[in-house]
Amino acid sequence: MTATPIPADDSGARRHHGEYKVPGGKLVVVDLDVVDGVLAKVSLSGDFFLEPDEALLEINRALTGLPETTTAAELSGAVSASLPPGAVLFGFSADAVAVTVRRALARASAWTDHHWNIIAPTVLPTAINVALDEVLTEEVGAGRRNPTLRFWDWEEPSVVIGSFQSVRNEVDPAGVARHGITVVRRISGGGAMFMEAGNCITYSLYLPQTLVDGISFADSYAFLDAWVMAALEKLGITAFYVPLNDIATEQGKIGGAAQKRLANGGMLHHVTMSYDIDADKMVEVLRIGKEKLSDKGTRSAKKRVDPLRRQTGLSRTQIIAAMMEVFSERYSATASELTGDELAAARERVANKFGTEEWLNRVP
Repeated sequence: MTATPIPADDSGARRHHGEYKVPGGKLVVVDLDVVDGVLAKVSLSGDFFLEPDEALLEINRALTGLPETTTAAELSGAVSASLPPGAVLFGFSADAVAVTVRRALARASAWTDHHWNIIAPTVLPTAINVALDEVLTEEVGAGRRNPTLRFWDWEEPSVVIGSFQSVRNEVDPAGVARHGITVVRRISGGGAMFMEAGNCITYSLYLPQTLVDGISFADSYAFLDAWVMAALEKLGITAFYVPLNDIATEQGKIGGAAQKRLANGGMLHHVTMSYDIDADKMVEVLRIGKEKLSDKGTRSAKKRVDPLRRQTGLSRTQIIAAMMEVFSERYSATASELTGDELAAARERVANKFGTEEWLNRVP
């Protein structure tokens, strides 16, 4: 819930109401007026814990009088500066207060503020999948498509490298040639993905950046994947984030996430999870050096990954169906399909960008 109008107070000003549930934490609520462009009668509440008691009044005072255009970072800074020495915030933070205020002012949004679509797995060339990530992120940013969850599917064995990775440092040309691997570069950062038909689960979220307004870059990963953690829990898997972008269980890493924010307000968040990976082939194709593993507590890339097939005993189709079901239930998402224009735009991007040697080798 965000930016919910409630009845005017005695002064005639319309009250603004915002709520934010901290991932893994408590509910933060704020009610406020806007008078002559500044915040007035700010009232913070919630089921969080705060010591000392008077810190609540200090936070309200710090926010009162700030311009309604105050950024999330500035709101958070004002809250932090108002806290008395030794104050303890449990279940929330100054950043959480800032997100709540921005939601009350309709400058940040919640999941339920949007009509979400889901695109089921569709078999496409890997380069088209990569190009669609750019096209659909632009479409959501421009308001021409609803925020969307799309599951990838593909047939050719591929390596998808991060936007800033070096081709020669990440990919073994002999292994690529021996196994007939297609190598493409995506628009987001992060590490290389080794993908064969049916060996992993990849999905992309296309969303407006208002959904993560005020949430730190690091925290946005877990925030955007809370629904998939719930889906895995439903399947008997307790998963968690290992900062910054690894998804793991007690048995090992199962996946990784990457993001890209566009200038038009659109945002891409995508995840690849291992389902049934050929670890021997992976290390023949990818150059995974000792430095990459130095902070992972393991000497072997093969031992670092523990696929979902072994952990669940379920088919890939069953796992994807459970993910789609949980997402639909949580956010009232409806089915959608790729349009002819979107596919045509993706093919054009492959021809002019994602399928070119210039793009692939932009970091040699």
